[in-house]
Amino acid sequence: MDIIREIEDLREELINLRRDFHKHPELGFQEFRTSEIITNYLKELGIEVKSGIAKTGVVGLLKGKSPGRTVLLRADMDALAIQEEVDTTYKSVHDGKMHACGHDGHIAMLLIAAKILVKYKDEINGNIKFLFQPNEEEAGARAMIDEGVLENPHVDAAFAIHLWTPIEYKNIGVTPGPVMAAHDNFKVTIKGKGGHTSSPHISIDPMIAAANVIQSVQSIQTREIDVLSPTSIIFGKINGGTASNIIPETVELEGTIRYLYEGKDNSEEKPRIRFERIVRNVCNLYRTEYELQIMPSSYAVINNDKLTNIAMDESSMIVNRNGGKIVSYICMAGEDFSEFSSEVPSTLIFVGAGNKAKEAHYPHHHPRFDIDEDALAVGVELHVRNVIAFLKR
Repeated sequence: MDIIREIEDLREELINLRRDFHKHPELGFQEFRTSEIITNYLKELGIEVKSGIAKTGVVGLLKGKSPGRTVLLRADMDALAIQEEVDTTYKSVHDGKMHACGHDGHIAMLLIAAKILVKYKDEINGNIKFLFQPNEEEAGARAMIDEGVLENPHVDAAFAIHLWTPIEYKNIGVTPGPVMAAHDNFKVTIKGKGGHTSSPHISIDPMIAAANVIQSVQSIQTREIDVLSPTSIIFGKINGGTASNIIPETVELEGTIRYLYEGKDNSEEKPRIRFERIVRNVCNLYRTEYELQIMPSSYAVINNDKLTNIAMDESSMIVNRNGGKIVSYICMAGEDFSEFSSEVPSTLIFVGAGNKAKEAHYPHHHPRFDIDEDALAVGVELHVRNVIAFLKR
């Protein structure tokens, strides 16, 4: 199998696929056009296909020449509700929607990997599942798992690749253990007694309580939890008041709690319990009432040691040839691939897609986000190498 030549022969198709998906972004659980293209593409390759999983998800099954283990490769499909500001030939045709996280590239890479692997199915012992997941930004992975994508046949291992502009093109981020953070969204509604700013003594001001909640919870990550257990509590939204001379009845605060560990309420760190304790006591201090909602979004992505060793070995071959390097990369962003890593041995790899010279250096979820498309070939090669290496071992 000459992987490099195979990918080079398909390079134009790879880029065209990515640009087509980029031009026609679809939000989570609305990826109908994307799903149809994927389904038809896989069927034309002769791969068994099941579509309509979790509304728009697609799974292709490639069976090797003899029974063996089953490995899953995952690509996410959804776009974001962002107005694109990059002026390219493949700019989004839908106002207010764009692929600002690299998922368009993920789809293209996995389709081309499938096209290469299907040619060599008689040399494969075991099975490969090509999983195209909707709505990664919210809850697509769990919905697909609940509908049985890890069974029939049972998945023994899962790999995912994320194109990543914070890492320079030619470099690959491969790290065992926690690599992406658990992520909880929260909303705090603080209730006081409204009134006129000329008579604050006969009101109960939720503004001052809100200000102190924002300040006080910062002590959780700096004074209560070991700094070697990374924790981040960030407020992203404040809503309250209607005029400069009116003390409002309520103030709403929203934000995220992120952490690189299990983070459940029975864990040693207990970030959610600590957060609620401070909110409760601050509100009591300022005579206000409160309502707190904490909405878990995703667990931490924890890479399996053995699978990560495979990915590191295969990545080394690529970066040594391309003049790049393996980097140990961990971030506090959330990723619902954690749903797979909590069920079966899994590893997520970051493929560097950043290149300032090509204006591909903006962060994910930015309206000017783009990738160095040379990274697509790296992702395809890594998909193919990981599968072959796993099934051989």
